Amino acid sequence: MDNETPKITQAMINAYDEYTHLTLDRRRFMEKLTHLAGSGAAAAAIAPMLAANGAKADIIAPADDRLTAQDVTYPGAGGVTMKGYLVKPKNASGAIGGVIVVHENRGLNNHIKDVARRMALEGFNALAVDFLSPNGGTPADEEQARQMFTNLDAGGVAANGEASRAYLAGISGANGKVGAIGFCWGGGTVNNLAVKSPNLNAGVAYYGAQPKAEDVPAIKAPLMLHYGGLDERINAGIPAFKAALEKNGKTFEIFVYEGANHAFNNDTSSARYDKAAADLAWSRTVAFFKKNLA
Repeated sequence: MDNETPKITQAMINAYDEYTHLTLDRRRFMEKLTHLAGSGAAAAAIAPMLAANGAKADIIAPADDRLTAQDVTYPGAGGVTMKGYLVKPKNASGAIGGVIVVHENRGLNNHIKDVARRMALEGFNALAVDFLSPNGGTPADEEQARQMFTNLDAGGVAANGEASRAYLAGISGANGKVGAIGFCWGGGTVNNLAVKSPNLNAGVAYYGAQPKAEDVPAIKAPLMLHYGGLDERINAGIPAFKAALEKNGKTFEIFVYEGANHAFNNDTSSARYDKAAADLAWSRTVAFFKKNLA
């Protein structure tokens, strides 16, 4: 390969998506990647480019003097103690809205904490929730974290999401309004929280699995739904979800970013990150929250 940057194809990105969503194990993923790349050496060079790099997580420094940030615990459902990372803007004038930030299927990592800091700089109290709290919290090993998600049930996740909403609504400096933003697994979690929580004030789901059509009537919160145009697996659920939202008179917006992949917002994954799509989706998201959480 000399010193050239390895070429990453859509088939490689699709294989990584299979792997991260537990339909391929690590060994089979590397076998498939080796076949697609042409050699084991090429596959070994490409794999880190597909994966998220935690070392690149901090766009906003953890010690940014415009913010106050701390690890917190609070009551979850069924006696569980929930863990989270709470960030507040220092210059807030008066009570402000809150935003729950929901992680991908890697758990509460540095990238999601950074997203919470970005949200706080937009003028919200931001709570990045560790939804693996019932199982002891997010481990350092990303592979282990992914496996832990298979032991979470949707009902418990929604109940802990509602507990998180109630906690964030009641902290000092809060105006009582809370929205939620989630990515990948977290996008599906936001959609499900919208079904289960009549008190959620706004939901933004990035490439998240859609709820069942029969559950849509329960949604009260306005929704903003972001999808990558190349994300065939998740996008297959858009038509039924859209039809159910329309049929039931829900307030929603759907944006599909052509040429963008699943996880296009995750700037720690160089192969899938799409800056143009991510920036546009973020600007739309912030405006949406400012409208609904003021």
